[in-house]
Amino acid sequence: MAAAPVTTINTTTAPDRDIKSLPARLAQPMPSSGLLGWIGPLAVGLVGAILRLWDLGRPHAFAFDETYYPKEGLSLLKYGYERTIIDNANEIILKSDGNWQALNLFKDTPAFVVHPPLGKWTIAAGEYVFGATPFGWRISVAVLGILGIIMLARIVRRLTRSDLIGTLAGLLLALDGIHIVMSRTGLLDMVLAFWILAAFGLLLIDRDHTRGRLAEKVRAALTNDTEPSAALDSIATGFGPTFGLRPWRWVAAVALGLACSVKWSGIWFVVAFVLMTIVWDISARRAIGVKKPWTATVLRDAPLTGITMVAIVIAVYFFSWTGWFLSDDAYGRGWAAGQPASMIPASLRSWWDYHAQAWNFHVGLTSEHAYKSNPLSWPFQTRPTSFFYESIKDGSQGCPTNNCAAEVLALGNPIIWWAAIAAIIHQCWRWIGRRDWRAAAVLVGIAAGWLPWLLYLNRTIFTFYTITYVPFVVTALAMSMGTMIGPASASESRRRWGALAAGALLLLIVLVTWWMYPIWTGQVIPYEQWKLRMWMPTWV
Repeated sequence: MAAAPVTTINTTTAPDRDIKSLPARLAQPMPSSGLLGWIGPLAVGLVGAILRLWDLGRPHAFAFDETYYPKEGLSLLKYGYERTIIDNANEIILKSDGNWQALNLFKDTPAFVVHPPLGKWTIAAGEYVFGATPFGWRISVAVLGILGIIMLARIVRRLTRSDLIGTLAGLLLALDGIHIVMSRTGLLDMVLAFWILAAFGLLLIDRDHTRGRLAEKVRAALTNDTEPSAALDSIATGFGPTFGLRPWRWVAAVALGLACSVKWSGIWFVVAFVLMTIVWDISARRAIGVKKPWTATVLRDAPLTGITMVAIVIAVYFFSWTGWFLSDDAYGRGWAAGQPASMIPASLRSWWDYHAQAWNFHVGLTSEHAYKSNPLSWPFQTRPTSFFYESIKDGSQGCPTNNCAAEVLALGNPIIWWAAIAAIIHQCWRWIGRRDWRAAAVLVGIAAGWLPWLLYLNRTIFTFYTITYVPFVVTALAMSMGTMIGPASASESRRRWGALAAGALLLLIVLVTWWMYPIWTGQVIPYEQWKLRMWMPTWV
């Protein structure tokens, strides 16, 4: 069932019956409880697990930037910081039995790396358990990808109060090629995407809990006063009631700090999500009739919210560098020793200089790359990134002909992405025309993951960076498909035809996932079959 638009109450003119229904509208019930709310998310999680774990060790090679992060993860395991890697490390690893403790891959000199440590520690966790093998450096990322599917289904269920739309969003994420490829590759971006999605879900829980407490205050006021308008006025005077402690918001800030500890692009989501949760507080105050909800929120909540959440993010990020601080030989660790004396500890000054160097690297990265893409093209998936390609002409590796190909192409499911363009436009209309906060929340996630890259059109960037906002893209599509089906109040004929249209779209998405799966997972297929999957010349 499609999510209904949010309405607000003007308590100066609203009839008593609308005021009496306010607690129910502030704290809307979930569509189901207990096990029923988990069946759909776990089912689509199982679909996602099969697509992500099957033959995870294929290809037996370093796919794209796997040539960096799994080895840096091994260095963290051995030394607590990243060391310079010997030239033939890839060959040694691929020919080894995966015993990372026995591998001698590093020089004595520290390496300059430009990403924080947490993502590499995550990859290293899989290597610690399963060894320095393709499966070992991919499994942790794959687990996060699978958990992300279940998590999204539960988040969207809470967002829309619909088991159907929540399950559909999780299924769409399970079937998307970008998410499949990034879940099966030992890169940092899926780790980043996981913590961003977790932060969004935690802020949504905070919103529900805050409004639930507010509904209790309204209900108590209505019980103690016979006149509904007077009762509501009693709690809406001045700045309105306080919202109390916000532990879910604090945990969300921890998740955002973990995201920034993987890649700095998480900072954009810190800004976007802090503003979003503050706007939600403004909306709550407006709903109960506070006359100046913006002023009330800005003066009462916004400074504390911003300071608290940003402080938690910074603290989490700082502690993610513990290995660097504890390692005297880490890159740049002793930089401050050659600088003028200062009251600031030398380790902090060295750390800051390291960050300045990394920042200069990121903003100045303009070298050409065959798969460099313009972020304006990302919604159309016109220039995906090839992570791995091998031409097989000797009939080996199960090739049924004398000319085969194996590729891992970081390409989104074209039907999902192309349909999502219309869905995003629809959600923009829902937000602007219907004041639907759900649509606005999804658009915030998309904007935070996409729009900042438009500031760096000359920088070397890739389509797979979309992984941070893929969950919001599929959520927009799932919500629009819910609108296609129609509300429960629609006629039987309207819902039947709507369900057929949404079902036909979903079937097409499933078929395209089946068709594209070989080039998302490096399967060996005849070259002519590979060519049939190259729908655009820019995919090659």
